[in-house]
Amino acid sequence: MAAGDHHDGHEHGHSHVPARIRHERPLWIAFALTLLFLLVEVAGGLLSNSLALLSDAAHMMTDVLALGVALFAVRMSRRPADAKRTYGYARMEAIGAMVNGGLLFVVAGFILWEALGRFREPQAVASNTMLVVAVLGLLVNLVSMRLLAAGAGDSLNVRGAYMEVWSDMLGSLGVIAGALLIRFTGWTVVDPVIAVLIGLWVLPRTWLLLRAAAQVLMQGVPAGLDIDEVRDAMQATPGVATVHDLHVWALGSREPVLTAHVLLADDAADADALRAALAAMLRERFDIDHVTLQLEARHCGGGDHR
Repeated sequence: MAAGDHHDGHEHGHSHVPARIRHERPLWIAFALTLLFLLVEVAGGLLSNSLALLSDAAHMMTDVLALGVALFAVRMSRRPADAKRTYGYARMEAIGAMVNGGLLFVVAGFILWEALGRFREPQAVASNTMLVVAVLGLLVNLVSMRLLAAGAGDSLNVRGAYMEVWSDMLGSLGVIAGALLIRFTGWTVVDPVIAVLIGLWVLPRTWLLLRAAAQVLMQGVPAGLDIDEVRDAMQATPGVATVHDLHVWALGSREPVLTAHVLLADDAADADALRAALAAMLRERFDIDHVTLQLEARHCGGGDHR
């Protein structure tokens, strides 16, 4: 039986475009606010000699990068595929996340190293400046969260940016608490303690970001999909004898792609109808729109056919 591909899935993708456009303006506003305050927080950290503020600024830099990646992905996702990039530019999101994660590891490592030095030799901290800057940071985070809340439900990019801002809000609360403790008790050791806590909060999330990006770039099975379950569902479809050379990967944080060879059962009637039935099942059960199926009357032979 001749091989045939089912559909490219782009017709389904059009339904997502209005949401991307609708949520781009809040992303830009949140990005501008966060970038502006990042500069203020770095200046405040240097003026107050607060490592906790600088550590929170590093965390806020993750917000800026996350928002930037989200905006870049929204813009690039609108660019059509071309003769050199037949799948378009969806992978740029994962590349940006890898750069983001690598930079964060460097910054968090520097903050932790500086904190160790301050444990040995505590330094004076301008708690009033630290407190004012942290409160302003909290307000910026609350505004950004309000802007991103509407889009967090239907866009993975916006949801990731929303979670970054939400976690940074916790960091701002920690810095506020530290500034108040230093002001009323004089315990300057609180400053590096909070810096370490923020750094330890950032590192695991950075590792998860790097791992997710690497999974996309290595064409791994998307999170939440069980390839054995997909194979079983396909083989349970009437007219299918077996499925082999099954591959599932993702173009970005969304848009899973599937290719497979399908050996027809002896009683299979219409190949086109079977192809359509498999495509519909994969779309409905696993949310896979991009499907390419090769239907075979007999096993094509050779290679690993799992």
